Amino acid sequence: MPEITQLPESDVSKPLPDLDPKTMRKTQPGLKRLFLTFSVLFSFLLGFPFFWNSVEIYRSPLPFREIDSLSTHLRSDTLRFPLHFHALFIGFHSDPDRLRLSLLPQITKLTSQNPKCSYNFTLSVIVDSASACLRSPNTSPPSSLYQCGSITPALFDPKDDEAVDQKLESVFGAKKEYTVVVVKGENERAVVGKYRHAWMLVSAGDQVEMAAVKVAEVLVKVFVNGGREEGSIRNEFMPVGPDGRIVLSFNLLNADPRDWVFDWDFQKIDETLLAPMIEALNPVANITVESQVLYHTPKASFSHWNQKLGSHVFSTNDLPFFVNSNEWHLDTSIAAGGRSKILQFVVYVPSAKECPLLLQLPNGEISKTNGFISPMWGGVIVWNPQSCLKDSESNPVDRRMIPLQDLEEMFEVFIGQFRQLFGFKSINVYTGASGVWNLLPSERGFTEWELDVLSRQHTCFNLHSCATTLGSLSRLVQSLPRMIIKDEIGKQVKFSLEAARLAQSNASNGVYESSAASSRQARSLAEDAFFHPSIMSVSYYSFEHCFAVYSPFFLPVAMHVVLAALRELRRYKKEKAKYLAWKAKAN
Repeated sequence: MPEITQLPESDVSKPLPDLDPKTMRKTQPGLKRLFLTFSVLFSFLLGFPFFWNSVEIYRSPLPFREIDSLSTHLRSDTLRFPLHFHALFIGFHSDPDRLRLSLLPQITKLTSQNPKCSYNFTLSVIVDSASACLRSPNTSPPSSLYQCGSITPALFDPKDDEAVDQKLESVFGAKKEYTVVVVKGENERAVVGKYRHAWMLVSAGDQVEMAAVKVAEVLVKVFVNGGREEGSIRNEFMPVGPDGRIVLSFNLLNADPRDWVFDWDFQKIDETLLAPMIEALNPVANITVESQVLYHTPKASFSHWNQKLGSHVFSTNDLPFFVNSNEWHLDTSIAAGGRSKILQFVVYVPSAKECPLLLQLPNGEISKTNGFISPMWGGVIVWNPQSCLKDSESNPVDRRMIPLQDLEEMFEVFIGQFRQLFGFKSINVYTGASGVWNLLPSERGFTEWELDVLSRQHTCFNLHSCATTLGSLSRLVQSLPRMIIKDEIGKQVKFSLEAARLAQSNASNGVYESSAASSRQARSLAEDAFFHPSIMSVSYYSFEHCFAVYSPFFLPVAMHVVLAALRELRRYKKEKAKYLAWKAKAN
């Protein structure tokens, strides 16, 4: 559109030079078109931050440096658990320093060094003779809790090991240290109590050095390793879910309800046998219990009649096919879902045509428990009614209760199977290189020293698993800049790191229960953060994808606006040069 500009009066009074329209113009170029064009361009530029903010993915800040620090610390600095050993020799006349020097290399030799976790042990030795009480001078920490003469050889009555264990607990229980008492006696025997104490009676002719070898073995092989063979069960195969939960599902299966129908008083068993065990394992795992009674549940394997035994028999070769997955609907509640570990324990009541049903071992003997375990699944017990023929002839409509005594015996077997799933032995005997030790059982299913072993083992595994999970989450988040990270994930990562640091501190101070509980919480929070539903969403994408989606809408318009602004700027400069050329010629 042509623009008209008024000439100044001074210019009118002067004679006008010859005008070349291609190179000169008399008037200044207007700024209106330039202003409008650049106004449109600036509106696009000002609106771009608002548009970018509208499509920006929210990311809660994660402590990447702290995550890397945790992983590096666990890799470079092995987690060390303090162990305090105490050896008491009663009735001996030996030098405690010499005994301590003979025990230390034996303990070091038997202690296996785990690349992830290790032990920092101290040893104290006391020789309590009839005339004097000698202590090891280099004892650290000092064992000042023991009063000389408080334990005498007359205490160790072979008929009352419970009383001996209680006496040792009253003397040494105030301090969490593992104690072995060696006493001269007539009847040689060795016992490990249900707390953190063991004792053995040796004959007067035995040398004290031989007793020291047995002391070192029980301290390491039993109190540290739990009486388990090295590598018997790996940490990742422990029956605890990633969220630190275990669901114990107990099932009573009536194979054929046309023959008989049995029920059980599960609530009473839960209160008397299961509740103490669950409370004892609370630092290691959060355990819940469920029960159900099912009908029409035949087994998948076959049995044969043994005329000599007068019963139906199934062998260990049939165990992989015993569990009938098609007919045994071992359902659990909604609370058992997620990443919790579900262990199934089954009481199988055979039908009349297979009763009694017995399990034959490979050596030809009949199993005393008539049950078996399936690693990472649970256990099964076959229960035969007292009189199979008599029960089959009775009225099948009647619902009968399993006798309480039989029920208690079955659940004691279940507790033994549960111990086996944790890697412990179901029998109360430990056979070592230096002899046999009797293990006192606990009414809670697990002794104090066994709970210490589980706490140390789970603390070590949970901390390394937590560090691995958080490290994977950190690398994943940093590799995907457009991933959604909600505040809930940031809080879970933060609390997981705090729980991991607390577990490390408690483990270093020897507070095993608290360290196990904190490490379980750290691992659970790390797993919750990694498997958060928002992370599994498909709403995050790369910057290239974002550009490809929005460029067809905005790129054509933005290109025309930029080109128009450049063209208008170039036109304005050209017209300005024409005016300056005419003005210079006029002057």
